[in-house]
Amino acid sequence: MTTSEAVAESAAPAAVDVRGGVIAALSAYFLWGFLPLLFHAMEGVGPVMIVAERTIWSLVLVGVILLVTGKMGEVRAVLADGRKVRVMLLSAVLLSGNWLLYVWAVESGQVLQASFGYFINPLVNIGIGMVLLGERQNFWQTMSIAVAAVAILLQSVGLGGIPFIALGLAFSFGFYGYFRKTASVGSTTGLFAETLMIAPVALIYVIFQIATVGTAQFTDPLQLTLSLLTGPATAVPLLLFAYGVQRLRMTTIGMFQYIAPSIQFVLAITVFGEQLNATRLISFALIWVSLAMFSWNSFQQRGRTARA
Repeated sequence: MTTSEAVAESAAPAAVDVRGGVIAALSAYFLWGFLPLLFHAMEGVGPVMIVAERTIWSLVLVGVILLVTGKMGEVRAVLADGRKVRVMLLSAVLLSGNWLLYVWAVESGQVLQASFGYFINPLVNIGIGMVLLGERQNFWQTMSIAVAAVAILLQSVGLGGIPFIALGLAFSFGFYGYFRKTASVGSTTGLFAETLMIAPVALIYVIFQIATVGTAQFTDPLQLTLSLLTGPATAVPLLLFAYGVQRLRMTTIGMFQYIAPSIQFVLAITVFGEQLNATRLISFALIWVSLAMFSWNSFQQRGRTARA
């Protein structure tokens, strides 16, 4: 076997791994984009109750997957590793905080600001990649980031104040992605460990609600169905995201995240009837210019790598 053939054989699995990461990440962001429809349909349940149900049903679903695939041993190994437990606990806190803030934003009619938060999130990911992981950007990538930064500034002007919801969503999910990437834990195993850590709090809250408010939510067939759907609606995108984030650069993950907020942005103005002013519309256009620049550069780099 020649040297070039050996290099080609070793590069092939890596290329397949990256391709799988791209498909998983794109699928996760499309699913997240339409998630507000589910939470809007559950209006009246309350954001804390929704997050508690998301946690419990996600734990059940992922637990079944682990049992069927015979990977419960991986969970025990993670829980026996003190460092991994600390990292996973931190990621669990960030994840639950992100869920709570996002559901509250949807239920309070602030989907536009939620989408703005996930427009900021790519910049947070890029910053984390550069500061904590030593990732570097070329000229076109830097320019695309600069255009995105201008777009985000215009979004702030259009909102007419400091977007606390958006900033909270962006930073909580950005650091969640970082800790999931550095934890070196499988996607399914990691999600189960995270939800297992916060499940006791979720279960206590559900029991408290049943004791004080009653069981009306669970006797209504529609609400019960929506409640059950929070499990797969939560677990599936997170599993796909965790799979993708372990195989892609934080910068690439960051730029993919324009997909979900773009869908949410459209839903906010077409389905939920939120107001869109000219400033925010211009910023939305600039975001897509930024994404186009970054994508074009990435495709060019991929073509050069393939030829090499």
